[in-house]
This record gives sequence, C-alpha cells and structure tokens, in this order.
Amino acid sequence: MLTPAEAEAYEAPLRALGGMQPSPPGEVGQAENEYIDRGAGLARVKGQIRSSWIIDPPDGRIPWSAAALARRYDVFPPVQGLGNPEERIGPERCLASVAGGAPMVGAPDSNHFQVLTTRDAVVILSEKYHDARIVRLSVGRDVPPMPRSWLGDSVGWWESGTLVVETTGFHPGVTSRGFLMFATGATHVVERFTRLGPDELFYEFTIDDPVLFTRPWRAEMSFPAAKGRIFEYACHEGNYSLRGILAGARREEREARVAASTP
Repeated sequence: MLTPAEAEAYEAPLRALGGMQPSPPGEVGQAENEYIDRGAGLARVKGQIRSSWIIDPPDGRIPWSAAALARRYDVFPPVQGLGNPEERIGPERCLASVAGGAPMVGAPDSNHFQVLTTRDAVVILSEKYHDARIVRLSVGRDVPPMPRSWLGDSVGWWESGTLVVETTGFHPGVTSRGFLMFATGATHVVERFTRLGPDELFYEFTIDDPVLFTRPWRAEMSFPAAKGRIFEYACHEGNYSLRGILAGARREEREARVAASTP
C-alpha cells in the first residue's frame, strides 16, 4: 500500500499524459501508443491505494517456476514468424482469450465486462474479443466436467453473498493470456465475486499451477460500474494488416528465388 503523497507523485505525470507512461529522459515522444487503456492512476481496493494486484506473495510478484521463467519467450516470443497466418500471435488475429476466462487480469484496452445471472448459470461477457464464459452453478461441487477449452471449465456456487467460481480443464499445453500470463492443462483458478455496493464489485482470485509457479498466488481488485453501455469490440485491424504481412513474406520469397537463379 502507498500513502496519498506517494500515489500523487506517481499519478501526476500519468494524468498529464492521459494515463501513458512518460518517455525516458533524453528521448523524444511518448513511451506508448495512445490506444492502451491504463487509466491515469493506481488502483484503489477497499479504499486502499495499491501498487500491485498481487497480495500473496507479499512482494507482489508472480512466483514463476524456473522452467516457466526460462520458457516464457519460447511460448510467447517477442517476434513471430511472418510467412504464415498460423505463426502470427492470437491477439493480432482476434482469436485470443486475453480478457476472457479465469483469472480476469484485463487487457491493453476495452476492459468492460457484463455479468448475466440466471438460476442455473452466470455468464461473464468480455468486451474484448467478445468471449462469453459460462459458469455452471451447482449446489455442490460434484458436477460432470466439460471438455477442455481455451477458457476452461467454470463451476460456481454461492457462499452467502459471494459467488465462488472454480475453473479447471484448460486446453492442454501452454496458452498465452497476454501480459506474460499463461494457462496450462494443470492450471487451477478459484475466483470470488462480492458486491460491495451498487457500483462496486470486489474480485479475488487464487491461481495454482505446478508447471508454471512454485506456489499458489493470490490477487484482488475492484471492478467499478461502467458509466455507459458495452459496444461490440469489432476486432479487424490485424486481419487487414495480415494481408500486407503475408504479401511482404511472399515478395521476400520471390526476391530470394530471383537472387538464387541469377548467375
């Protein structure tokens, strides 16, 4: 937790740039693109100023295993192949579950969620990529598992005024969730949703995965109510640019063939 004075020292330059990080000294321009939706300040959770969502471990850091730490950029490398659409990253192709699924760690932009409740299920709709996660409600926790999927299999139950959701059954292998967040077939997530008031939802999650982490870790955040409606996140930018990316790869191949055939 930070003091109000410490928070103000950090937030003042962010507000001046609309939430963007200032550039390093001596560099011209802004450090990030304007479309990234970071907000203009630190998080407030239950009235406390937070510098990290993570509350356990106390240092606020993800307890990566040595194997996962060594392979992070093998799974989600900084630069991907240019020759085939299958080699391009999921978010660029509008196919990734960056904002949807468990845990709900957010995305670079379009971080709106809509929660729909029925007698038998809770549906959590994310604006980005419009993923709809269906949480099957159960009096007990003994329900038949669903087939493995990118978003996992979520089962929920009520504990007084808190919705508890347990998610397993993620797709085998390693799936990138963005921001160096991953899920594997062994990932186990427990979420807790508690309404603190008409305009605030308190969210907690614990994630455990012996492949990725040395121990379970826990985070919490506050979801304020949005002031407007959710509109369709019509992801198409990557689809348009993908044509140019692949055309460039085909041109490089033609030029290489010409160079190879020239005496």
